[in-house]
Amino acid sequence: MRIITGKFKKANLFSVPGKTARPTTDYIKEVIYSVISSCSGKNILDLYAGSGSLGFEALSRNAEFVDFVDFSDKSIKTMKRNIEKLKCTSECKIHRKKVSAFLNRCEKKFDLIFMDPPYNKDLVNTTIEKIIDNELLTKNGYIVIEHSPREKLLEKWDVMTTYYKKYGSSTITVLANENLPT
Repeated sequence: MRIITGKFKKANLFSVPGKTARPTTDYIKEVIYSVISSCSGKNILDLYAGSGSLGFEALSRNAEFVDFVDFSDKSIKTMKRNIEKLKCTSECKIHRKKVSAFLNRCEKKFDLIFMDPPYNKDLVNTTIEKIIDNELLTKNGYIVIEHSPREKLLEKWDVMTTYYKKYGSSTITVLANENLPT
């Protein structure tokens, strides 16, 4: 797992040890970043962060700041090692919390929210709901979701969907706040 481009280009990231984490492949990362284009100057939220590879890629592409959220001790330790390796302590913060608890208490708004929840645990729609209900996206913000093809988004999110495509055992869906249902 490596950083694709930007100031940390070609840096190899530490992966979460064990078989519980499912790292985002470089190919999927390239797809995501080709869809969202620029991260420059944006505030990013990386939910179910794991190793933090999506957020670190955003920092490499000049994101303003990244908040990482995960509850796993292994994920937290891995993100800390990656922060140390990349020397980006002042550009990010790790929140060791359950995602739902973090979203319920968060008062910050984000330009871009990544979410890569454990597959087939019915977390996708409830997480989107909390993001929208708590108004955590900026006016032109996006949610990028990596999820199982078996886990379908609710129809009410269709109006927000700007990108949807299956890639093997993963699906990438991008939702835009500008298309938020009223």
